[in-house]
Amino acid sequence: MVNAHHPGPVTASLPADLLQAMIDDARGAYPNESCGLILGDTPAADGGRALRFEATRNAAESPYRYEIHPDDLYRLSVAADEADEVFWGIVHSHTHTQAVPSPTDIGLALYPDALYLLVSLSDDDAHPMTGTPSVRAWRIVDGVTHEVVLEIVAG
Repeated sequence: MVNAHHPGPVTASLPADLLQAMIDDARGAYPNESCGLILGDTPAADGGRALRFEATRNAAESPYRYEIHPDDLYRLSVAADEADEVFWGIVHSHTHTQAVPSPTDIGLALYPDALYLLVSLSDDDAHPMTGTPSVRAWRIVDGVTHEVVLEIVAG
């Protein structure tokens, strides 16, 4: 469900090297969904900056859903805490559908201050001229999706 009241941010900057790392990870995990985390200096909801992408294992090992492996989630939670960082973004791929949160994705969105970034490997969703996978970002707050426009910057 899309709500007219956007909680912000309306746009977010993402370094080009992080974008490429997310796409490479999605392609490498195919035919299963990939997943990972973007660590940042403060929450995306507060205008924080994305610092680095950390690929994680998909414990579901599925082309239809993702589950960040608990060991990876714990390791990155500790590392973020020690570095005074936060989970700026939760990343996963869709292997055959658009880069739009599914009902399952919405139900599993446990970090309302983070962005949910989706990489679509669907040929139908790829850029028509370059074939580059579609990557879109969302805030998911109280079960409602709000798209965030990504501004790709030099990284």
